[in-house]
Amino acid sequence: MKLIMLQLKDLPTPEVLAKFAKRYPDADVTAVSSVLQLLRVATDLSIALDVCLSKHGLLQGRWWVLILLMREQSKTSQPSILADKAGVTRATMTGLLDGLEQSGLVAREFAKDDRRTVLIKLTDAGVIKLDDVMPDYYRRIRLCMQGLDEKQRQQLQQILALINLGIPALT
Repeated sequence: MKLIMLQLKDLPTPEVLAKFAKRYPDADVTAVSSVLQLLRVATDLSIALDVCLSKHGLLQGRWWVLILLMREQSKTSQPSILADKAGVTRATMTGLLDGLEQSGLVAREFAKDDRRTVLIKLTDAGVIKLDDVMPDYYRRIRLCMQGLDEKQRQQLQQILALINLGIPALT
């Protein structure tokens, strides 16, 4: 299943939401408005990240794989573990790894103790790519978040964690 993010540009006004609340009494206008705004901001952040990464010849999926490998002490992991950590299917991960391997950013290797086990290793070119991307990424994130001071950022993280706890109610 492919995830398609909502790109609603015209968020409903409080008056429109109030109209819906009259028809659907369970509607909590501020809760709905907050979730729609959060979805809108998340979509805008994702689009902006795509633009940033595209300037470096990357897409988000491939970039996340490089990040996951860089986090490993050995810069190596198994495709199934990468898929689990990235929250994608193994088939999707295979496609991401194929593209990264073609670009020379990762290499497939066989485990020494079990030739049936394929390992994915971040190559020197992959490290160089991250060394090119990450300073730009961190600079842009700093600029994006400059409207919030440290305390507000911590509060935002706490609020997002609370929202995350409520997500099962949607499933």
